[in-house]
Amino acid sequence: MNLRELYQEVIIDHSRHPRNFHENAAANHHAEGFNRLCGDKLTLFLKIENDIIQDASFIGAGCAISTASASLMTEFLKGKTEAQAKEMFENFHQMLTLENPPASINDQLGKLTVLTGVREFPSRVKCATLAWHTLQAALTNKVQPVSTEEDLIEP
Repeated sequence: MNLRELYQEVIIDHSRHPRNFHENAAANHHAEGFNRLCGDKLTLFLKIENDIIQDASFIGAGCAISTASASLMTEFLKGKTEAQAKEMFENFHQMLTLENPPASINDQLGKLTVLTGVREFPSRVKCATLAWHTLQAALTNKVQPVSTEEDLIEP
């Protein structure tokens, strides 16, 4: 099995069997996200105590890439500080939107790099980043749903 096949397998697994897919009544931060391009919708729930993300979960409906990205993100967030979560957003966003992202990003994002291949399909970048934009909104308890309209591949 080559690396591309492995990446596709991980994405399919997380889209068919998303981790942390439930509403969390104990969450003290949440936000809604919507991707107008393909109709992905999600609500992200975070339980943050003493600046540490204790729990992360989501509900909603979306394409395989959107669901897999949210599933992987919620796994990766647990135990991180809010500052680390914000840095992860920046790194993930660069990984998908820059033509030549810094190589150090792969080390910092670990398993999340399975979504690197999405960069080859610019219209799907919004699907992969929806959960991440929603994370940014949840960290500040933004009431209005967020959108991915500004995500474009940068030269």
